[in-house]
Amino acid sequence: MAPTGATTPSSKSTGEILTDLWELIRDYAKQETIDPLRSIGRFLMWGLPGAILLTLGLLFGSLAILRGLQTETGAHLTGSWDYVPHIGALLFAALGAGLSAMAIKRPFKNSEAIR
Repeated sequence: MAPTGATTPSSKSTGEILTDLWELIRDYAKQETIDPLRSIGRFLMWGLPGAILLTLGLLFGSLAILRGLQTETGAHLTGSWDYVPHIGALLFAALGAGLSAMAIKRPFKNSEAIR
Protein backbone atom coordinates (compact mmCIF):
# COMPACT_ATOMS: atom_id res chain seq x y z
CA MET A 1 0.00 0.00 0.00
CA ALA A 2 1.28 3.48 -0.88
CA PRO A 3 1.65 6.09 1.87
CA THR A 4 -0.98 8.78 2.14
CA GLY A 5 -0.37 11.64 -0.28
CA ALA A 6 1.96 9.62 -2.50
CA THR A 7 1.24 9.51 -6.17
CA THR A 8 1.62 6.53 -8.33
CA PRO A 9 4.16 6.94 -11.09
CA SER A 10 2.55 7.61 -14.43
CA SER A 11 3.87 5.73 -17.36
CA LYS A 12 4.78 8.19 -20.07
CA SER A 13 6.24 7.27 -23.36
CA THR A 14 9.70 8.39 -24.37
CA GLY A 15 8.22 10.86 -26.85
CA GLU A 16 6.11 12.52 -24.15
CA ILE A 17 9.10 12.76 -21.83
CA LEU A 18 11.22 14.34 -24.58
CA THR A 19 8.41 16.77 -25.41
CA ASP A 20 8.12 17.79 -21.75
CA LEU A 21 11.88 18.17 -21.49
CA TRP A 22 11.99 20.32 -24.64
CA GLU A 23 9.21 22.58 -23.31
CA LEU A 24 10.98 22.90 -19.96
CA ILE A 25 14.29 23.85 -21.60
CA ARG A 26 12.57 26.28 -23.99
CA ASP A 27 10.62 28.01 -21.20
CA TYR A 28 13.74 28.25 -19.04
CA ALA A 29 15.74 29.76 -21.91
CA LYS A 30 13.01 32.34 -22.52
CA GLN A 31 12.88 33.20 -18.83
CA GLU A 32 16.63 33.64 -18.53
CA THR A 33 17.36 35.41 -21.83
CA ILE A 34 14.38 37.13 -23.42
CA ASP A 35 12.86 38.63 -20.26
CA PRO A 36 16.15 40.23 -19.07
CA LEU A 37 16.77 41.59 -22.58
CA ARG A 38 13.34 43.21 -22.55
CA SER A 39 14.03 44.89 -19.21
CA ILE A 40 17.44 46.09 -20.49
CA GLY A 41 15.67 47.49 -23.55
CA ARG A 42 13.31 49.51 -21.36
CA PHE A 43 16.25 50.72 -19.27
CA LEU A 44 18.17 51.81 -22.37
CA MET A 45 15.07 53.41 -23.87
CA TRP A 46 15.19 56.02 -21.10
CA GLY A 47 18.84 55.83 -20.03
CA LEU A 48 20.53 56.48 -23.36
CA PRO A 49 18.61 59.66 -24.28
CA GLY A 50 19.01 60.84 -20.68
CA ALA A 51 22.76 60.34 -20.80
CA ILE A 52 23.01 62.19 -24.11
CA LEU A 53 20.94 65.12 -22.84
CA LEU A 54 22.89 65.26 -19.58
CA THR A 55 26.18 65.31 -21.47
CA LEU A 56 24.98 68.08 -23.77
CA GLY A 57 23.74 70.05 -20.77
CA LEU A 58 27.11 69.77 -19.03
CA LEU A 59 28.93 70.74 -22.22
CA PHE A 60 26.80 73.80 -22.94
CA GLY A 61 26.69 74.79 -19.28
CA SER A 62 30.49 74.66 -19.08
CA LEU A 63 30.82 76.72 -22.24
CA ALA A 64 28.31 79.25 -20.93
CA ILE A 65 30.24 79.63 -17.67
CA LEU A 66 33.54 79.92 -19.54
CA ARG A 67 32.32 82.54 -22.00
CA GLY A 68 30.37 84.38 -19.32
CA LEU A 69 33.43 84.70 -17.10
CA GLN A 70 35.62 85.71 -20.02
CA THR A 71 33.31 88.45 -21.30
CA GLU A 72 31.71 89.77 -18.12
CA THR A 73 34.83 90.19 -16.01
CA GLY A 74 36.46 92.47 -18.58
CA ALA A 75 40.12 93.13 -17.91
CA HIS A 76 40.13 91.57 -14.45
CA LEU A 77 40.69 87.99 -15.64
CA THR A 78 43.16 88.63 -18.45
CA GLY A 79 46.91 88.33 -18.67
CA SER A 80 48.24 86.10 -15.93
CA TRP A 81 44.68 85.40 -14.67
CA ASP A 82 43.26 84.09 -17.94
CA TYR A 83 43.14 80.50 -16.62
CA VAL A 84 40.51 81.31 -13.95
CA PRO A 85 37.45 81.09 -16.28
CA HIS A 86 38.69 77.71 -17.51
CA ILE A 87 38.99 76.45 -13.94
CA GLY A 88 35.46 77.70 -13.22
CA ALA A 89 34.10 75.77 -16.19
CA LEU A 90 36.10 72.70 -15.19
CA LEU A 91 34.73 72.84 -11.64
CA PHE A 92 31.18 73.10 -12.99
CA ALA A 93 31.71 70.05 -15.22
CA ALA A 94 33.34 68.08 -12.38
CA LEU A 95 30.47 68.96 -10.03
CA GLY A 96 27.89 67.86 -12.59
CA ALA A 97 29.75 64.61 -13.28
CA GLY A 98 30.17 63.92 -9.58
CA LEU A 99 26.48 64.47 -8.86
CA SER A 100 25.60 62.18 -11.75
CA ALA A 101 27.92 59.46 -10.46
CA MET A 102 26.39 59.73 -6.99
CA ALA A 103 22.90 59.39 -8.47
CA ILE A 104 23.96 56.31 -10.42
CA LYS A 105 25.44 54.58 -7.36
CA ARG A 106 22.46 55.38 -5.11
CA PRO A 107 20.13 52.38 -4.75
CA PHE A 108 16.58 52.70 -5.98
CA LYS A 109 13.95 53.45 -3.37
CA ASN A 110 11.67 50.71 -4.66
CA SER A 111 13.95 48.18 -6.33
CA GLU A 112 11.18 45.59 -6.61
CA ALA A 113 9.16 47.86 -8.94
CA ILE A 114 11.89 47.72 -11.56
CA ARG A 115 11.98 43.95 -11.82
